[in-house]
Amino acid sequence: MHRRVTTGALAVALAGVLAVSACSDKSSDSGSGGASGSAAASSGLTIAPLAQIDTQGNEVPVASEADALTPAGDGNADCLETTIAMAGALTGADAALGINIKNGAQLAVDQHNEANPNCQIVLRTFDTEGDPQKATQVAPQIVNDDSIVGLIGPAFSGETKATGGIFNQAGLVSVTASATNPTLTDNGWKTFFRGLANDDVQGPAVAKYLTGTMGKKKVCVIKDDTDYGVGLAQAMTESLGPAADANCSGDVKKGDREFSAIISKVTAADPDAVFYSGYYAEAAPLAQQLKTAGFQETFVSGDGANDPQFTAQAGDSAKGAILSCPCGPAPDQFKSEYEAAFNQAPGVYSVEAYDLASILMKGIAEGNRTRPELLSYVSDYQGPGLARQYEWSPTGELTSSLIWVYEVK
Repeated sequence: MHRRVTTGALAVALAGVLAVSACSDKSSDSGSGGASGSAAASSGLTIAPLAQIDTQGNEVPVASEADALTPAGDGNADCLETTIAMAGALTGADAALGINIKNGAQLAVDQHNEANPNCQIVLRTFDTEGDPQKATQVAPQIVNDDSIVGLIGPAFSGETKATGGIFNQAGLVSVTASATNPTLTDNGWKTFFRGLANDDVQGPAVAKYLTGTMGKKKVCVIKDDTDYGVGLAQAMTESLGPAADANCSGDVKKGDREFSAIISKVTAADPDAVFYSGYYAEAAPLAQQLKTAGFQETFVSGDGANDPQFTAQAGDSAKGAILSCPCGPAPDQFKSEYEAAFNQAPGVYSVEAYDLASILMKGIAEGNRTRPELLSYVSDYQGPGLARQYEWSPTGELTSSLIWVYEVK
């Protein structure tokens, strides 16, 4: 039986939690790369992989990583110094996600450079703060630097939507490790390639896993107002079908930290799961306030919340949460190398960034050292990485996509 609370009890519960969530704001605003790793340790919780699933929510065996592309190659690459770029949130409330990508790419670059002294690659990073408006100011800096032949990013869907045309016009190949809004590949861009499944894959897969494997009958879908949040929520709601309860669906704004209105709707509806479509900076206080208000059922969110900052900021309220991601867990060797380099565990999208950087550098090592050459190379590329098989359709989508489900323990 689902626990219900009265309106009065809800008000008292929320009053107590607001002070806690205000403290959470400070930690999320730090934007520190070290915060993510230390946060995971201090929370005492881990985000553990449960299963890899297909769009029907069925578990799929994990492929072998033995043949994955490595950035070192054969060690015989010979090229003039060449630059690739990374663009994403490196400061601000969601910086941990961008830092995960930067570090994954940097690890690949460092390993390539160590193994190939005659072909040195430079990684230049550009901070967009995850803000589409800021990204439109950063994008011209990238395309006007003729030394940059490839880009990892942008990281978020909104900033990708705002800048994709700029990179397309410049003929600069843009491989994203994280932007999952399905409509991004509907823009006719010839330079955009998505390195993971989009939300039209993630939404149905997670929805059917919830209603099938987990047996959920009533789910409240709450979304933020970002392109990512809106797109994933739509895919989830459509795929949940009658299990999506319109009476407790709701909207919040990026930057909100107080959720009493939507929590009142949730507790009145008495669902057996809540799905939040947005990022960890809002997911953490939402999960916290739901738990304080008496909601004891399953909190579920997507890749935007799948970060140690979620567990750090939500604390014990995160325990038992289900988090999905088109990204896979870090293999053991990669994890140890990453921790040695950055003194923290790899996070969501770190493996994807590592793979995508490796693909760009393989192209450069094989003589594709101009923007048109590298674009053509990526368009025709196919091969295994640590996270998955990489091969793209003419629109820039992966030809095969799967989703991972995680549990906070």
